[in-house]
Amino acid sequence: MRAPTATTLLMPKATALWLIQNTSLTFDQIADFCCLHVLEIQNLADAPEATLRPFDPIASSQLTLSEIKRCEENPKEKLKITVLPLAEDYTKKKSRTHYIPLIKRGLRPSAIAWIVSKYPELPDRVIISLVGTTVRMIESIRDPDYRKAKNIKPESPVISGLCTQEEFDIAVAPYIKSEK
Repeated sequence: MRAPTATTLLMPKATALWLIQNTSLTFDQIADFCCLHVLEIQNLADAPEATLRPFDPIASSQLTLSEIKRCEENPKEKLKITVLPLAEDYTKKKSRTHYIPLIKRGLRPSAIAWIVSKYPELPDRVIISLVGTTVRMIESIRDPDYRKAKNIKPESPVISGLCTQEEFDIAVAPYIKSEK
Protein backbone atom coordinates (compact mmCIF):
# COMPACT_ATOMS: atom_id res chain seq x y z
CA MET A 1 0.00 0.00 0.00
CA ARG A 2 1.42 3.39 -0.99
CA ALA A 3 0.96 6.72 0.77
CA PRO A 4 -1.47 9.27 -0.70
CA THR A 5 0.16 11.86 -2.92
CA ALA A 6 -0.73 15.22 -4.46
CA THR A 7 -2.64 13.36 -7.17
CA THR A 8 -4.82 11.41 -4.75
CA LEU A 9 -7.67 9.37 -6.13
CA LEU A 10 -11.23 10.59 -5.69
CA MET A 11 -13.46 8.26 -3.66
CA PRO A 12 -10.98 5.36 -3.36
CA LYS A 13 -13.41 2.73 -2.00
CA ALA A 14 -16.05 3.46 -4.64
CA THR A 15 -13.35 3.39 -7.33
CA ALA A 16 -12.05 0.09 -5.97
CA LEU A 17 -15.56 -1.34 -6.11
CA TRP A 18 -15.89 -0.27 -9.76
CA LEU A 19 -12.51 -1.82 -10.62
CA ILE A 20 -13.50 -5.09 -8.89
CA GLN A 21 -16.78 -5.28 -10.79
CA ASN A 22 -15.56 -4.17 -14.22
CA THR A 23 -11.96 -5.34 -14.62
CA SER A 24 -9.84 -8.42 -14.13
CA LEU A 25 -7.17 -6.60 -12.11
CA THR A 26 -5.71 -8.35 -9.06
CA PHE A 27 -6.67 -7.25 -5.57
CA ASP A 28 -3.07 -6.19 -5.02
CA GLN A 29 -3.16 -3.88 -8.06
CA ILE A 30 -6.47 -2.34 -6.98
CA ALA A 31 -5.28 -1.96 -3.38
CA ASP A 32 -2.08 -0.27 -4.51
CA PHE A 33 -3.91 2.09 -6.86
CA CYS A 34 -6.62 3.03 -4.34
CA CYS A 35 -4.22 3.30 -1.36
CA LEU A 36 -6.23 0.68 0.53
CA HIS A 37 -5.26 -2.58 2.22
CA VAL A 38 -5.75 -5.81 0.29
CA LEU A 39 -8.16 -7.05 2.97
CA GLU A 40 -10.36 -4.00 2.42
CA ILE A 41 -10.47 -4.79 -1.29
CA GLN A 42 -11.34 -8.41 -0.54
CA ASN A 43 -14.06 -7.27 1.86
CA LEU A 44 -15.52 -5.01 -0.84
CA ALA A 45 -15.52 -7.92 -3.29
CA ASP A 46 -17.13 -10.35 -0.82
CA ALA A 47 -19.78 -7.97 0.52
CA PRO A 48 -23.27 -8.37 -0.89
CA GLU A 49 -24.72 -5.32 -2.66
CA ALA A 50 -23.65 -2.71 -0.15
CA THR A 51 -24.76 0.88 0.14
CA LEU A 52 -21.57 1.96 -1.63
CA ARG A 53 -22.09 2.99 -5.24
CA PRO A 54 -19.25 2.21 -7.70
CA PHE A 55 -17.37 5.23 -9.06
CA ASP A 56 -16.07 5.05 -12.64
CA PRO A 57 -12.45 6.25 -12.76
CA ILE A 58 -12.50 6.34 -16.57
CA ALA A 59 -15.48 8.72 -16.70
CA SER A 60 -13.77 10.98 -14.16
CA SER A 61 -10.51 10.87 -16.20
CA GLN A 62 -8.50 9.38 -13.36
CA LEU A 63 -7.67 6.31 -15.42
CA THR A 64 -7.60 5.41 -19.08
CA LEU A 65 -8.85 2.21 -20.64
CA SER A 66 -5.39 1.58 -22.09
CA GLU A 67 -3.86 1.83 -18.60
CA ILE A 68 -6.33 -0.75 -17.27
CA LYS A 69 -5.65 -3.11 -20.19
CA ARG A 70 -1.89 -2.74 -19.72
CA CYS A 71 -2.19 -3.78 -16.07
CA GLU A 72 -4.66 -6.59 -16.80
CA GLU A 73 -2.12 -8.18 -19.17
CA ASN A 74 0.68 -8.08 -16.61
CA PRO A 75 -0.38 -8.57 -12.94
CA LYS A 76 2.95 -7.18 -11.72
CA GLU A 77 2.34 -3.76 -13.28
CA LYS A 78 0.88 -0.94 -11.20
CA LEU A 79 -1.90 1.40 -12.26
CA LYS A 80 -0.91 5.03 -12.65
CA ILE A 81 -3.39 7.81 -12.06
CA THR A 82 -3.91 10.20 -14.95
CA VAL A 83 -2.99 13.78 -14.10
CA LEU A 84 -5.12 16.24 -15.99
CA PRO A 85 -3.19 19.26 -17.29
CA LEU A 86 -6.42 21.27 -17.11
CA ALA A 87 -6.63 20.76 -13.36
CA GLU A 88 -3.04 21.92 -12.87
CA ASP A 89 -3.59 25.06 -14.95
CA TYR A 90 -6.72 25.87 -13.00
CA THR A 91 -4.89 25.81 -9.67
CA LYS A 92 -2.11 28.02 -11.00
CA LYS A 93 -4.50 30.53 -12.52
CA LYS A 94 -4.23 33.87 -10.78
CA SER A 95 -7.28 35.79 -9.74
CA ARG A 96 -7.98 38.91 -11.80
CA THR A 97 -9.12 40.93 -8.83
CA HIS A 98 -6.55 42.50 -6.58
CA TYR A 99 -8.11 42.65 -3.13
CA ILE A 100 -6.50 45.01 -0.65
CA PRO A 101 -7.40 44.47 3.01
CA LEU A 102 -9.06 47.43 4.77
CA ILE A 103 -6.08 47.93 7.05
CA LYS A 104 -3.71 48.38 4.11
CA ARG A 105 -5.93 50.69 2.03
CA GLY A 106 -4.61 53.72 3.86
CA LEU A 107 -1.12 52.86 2.62
CA ARG A 108 -2.09 53.28 -1.05
CA PRO A 109 -1.39 57.04 -1.32
CA SER A 110 2.17 56.62 -0.01
CA ALA A 111 2.75 53.66 -2.35
CA ILE A 112 1.41 55.65 -5.33
CA ALA A 113 3.62 58.61 -4.40
CA TRP A 114 6.66 56.30 -4.26
CA ILE A 115 5.89 54.70 -7.64
CA VAL A 116 5.21 58.07 -9.29
CA SER A 117 8.48 59.51 -7.97
CA LYS A 118 10.67 56.48 -8.80
CA TYR A 119 9.00 55.39 -12.05
CA PRO A 120 7.31 58.41 -13.66
CA GLU A 121 7.10 56.59 -17.02
CA LEU A 122 4.76 53.89 -15.67
CA PRO A 123 1.26 54.08 -17.15
CA ASP A 124 -1.69 54.42 -14.78
CA ARG A 125 -2.99 50.92 -15.59
CA VAL A 126 0.20 49.35 -14.18
CA ILE A 127 -0.07 51.37 -10.96
CA ILE A 128 -3.74 50.41 -10.69
CA SER A 129 -2.91 46.72 -11.02
CA LEU A 130 -0.10 46.90 -8.45
CA VAL A 131 -1.74 49.02 -5.78
CA GLY A 132 -5.45 48.48 -6.45
CA THR A 133 -6.42 52.10 -6.85
CA THR A 134 -8.19 54.40 -9.32
CA VAL A 135 -6.99 56.79 -12.02
CA ARG A 136 -8.52 59.66 -10.08
CA MET A 137 -6.43 58.83 -6.99
CA ILE A 138 -3.24 58.62 -9.07
CA GLU A 139 -3.95 61.98 -10.74
CA SER A 140 -4.68 63.63 -7.41
CA ILE A 141 -1.37 62.42 -5.94
CA ARG A 142 0.54 63.57 -9.03
CA ASP A 143 -1.10 66.98 -8.60
CA PRO A 144 1.05 69.11 -6.27
CA ASP A 145 -2.06 70.77 -4.86
CA TYR A 146 -3.35 67.51 -3.33
CA ARG A 147 -4.86 68.41 0.05
CA LYS A 148 -3.14 65.59 1.97
CA ALA A 149 0.22 65.90 0.21
CA LYS A 150 1.98 66.96 3.43
CA ASN A 151 0.99 63.74 5.20
CA ILE A 152 2.16 61.38 2.46
CA LYS A 153 5.52 59.75 3.02
CA PRO A 154 6.46 57.76 -0.11
CA GLU A 155 6.92 54.08 0.66
CA SER A 156 7.42 51.11 -1.64
CA PRO A 157 4.25 49.09 -2.31
CA VAL A 158 6.28 45.94 -1.62
CA ILE A 159 7.25 47.16 1.85
CA SER A 160 3.65 48.28 2.44
CA GLY A 161 2.46 44.80 1.54
CA LEU A 162 0.23 45.95 -1.34
CA CYS A 163 2.02 43.68 -3.84
CA THR A 164 4.86 41.18 -3.88
CA GLN A 165 8.35 41.89 -5.16
CA GLU A 166 7.81 39.44 -8.00
CA GLU A 167 4.57 41.16 -9.09
CA PHE A 168 6.29 44.53 -8.91
CA ASP A 169 9.31 43.40 -10.95
CA ILE A 170 7.14 41.83 -13.64
CA ALA A 171 4.93 44.92 -13.93
CA VAL A 172 7.80 47.42 -14.03
CA ALA A 173 10.25 45.46 -16.22
CA PRO A 174 8.89 46.55 -19.64
CA TYR A 175 9.15 50.24 -18.70
CA ILE A 176 12.64 50.30 -17.23
CA LYS A 177 15.29 51.65 -19.59
CA SER A 178 18.17 49.20 -19.81
CA GLU A 179 21.55 50.63 -18.99
CA LYS A 180 24.00 49.34 -21.62
